[in-house]
Amino acid sequence: MDTLSKKKLLSVAEEAIQTAGTLLQYYKAKVIKSFGKDIKIDADKDAHEIISKILRKTGIWILSEEDDAHDFNKDFQWIIDPLDGSLNFFRRIPICAVSIGLFENREPLLGVVYDFNREEMFSGIVGEGAWLNGKDIFVSKIREKREAIIMTGFPSYTDYSRDALEKYISLVQSFKKVRLIGSAALSLAYVASGRADAYCEKDIKIWDVAAGLALIKAAGGDYKATKTDKEGRCTVFAGNKYHLTEQA
Repeated sequence: MDTLSKKKLLSVAEEAIQTAGTLLQYYKAKVIKSFGKDIKIDADKDAHEIISKILRKTGIWILSEEDDAHDFNKDFQWIIDPLDGSLNFFRRIPICAVSIGLFENREPLLGVVYDFNREEMFSGIVGEGAWLNGKDIFVSKIREKREAIIMTGFPSYTDYSRDALEKYISLVQSFKKVRLIGSAALSLAYVASGRADAYCEKDIKIWDVAAGLALIKAAGGDYKATKTDKEGRCTVFAGNKYHLTEQA
């Protein structure tokens, strides 16, 4: 795909994400379902409908968290999370975002993450660049883990056994600071913009990270990820290339 085509598709994604974000800024959410450590709220579904209506104009397959049927094997597809950080949103913790990525053959082409609370739009095209509200962004240049910040989280299906938590501690303890904010999309956007230096999360859903992984690549970083399983989960390590020593 040529650069002009990618820029046109990025513009469509930005339109969709801006429209959904405007809705969510004034939305009073209701819980549809609460299960385990997760919830479903009506805001997710309504944002999904707005985004899908706009993206369908491109004729490209849409994979969304809010669809009933998921196909993770399409060669060319939009991957969207209409509201990443639903529990934060419901509890009025202003750390959540709308997330849209475009993938081809399991590789990211472009991504947009919109923090509608702060009106920060992170966007990027792999091989072309990444931007925050139109201004260039880049991953950090911090090499040493002891000086680096790692973003991470615990998905709703995390294994909280002692052995699993000890492995998690061994993974992050060498970093200067660890940050868990409840939004994988924003965590990756912060790494892409140099606010943090690395990101890791195990068994995270692909729609939570798709746009963020595109941003990381577009901003000069890189990532390692396991192949998405039948449930849409993968394990991801991403960062500024100095912090990819872990094997995903």
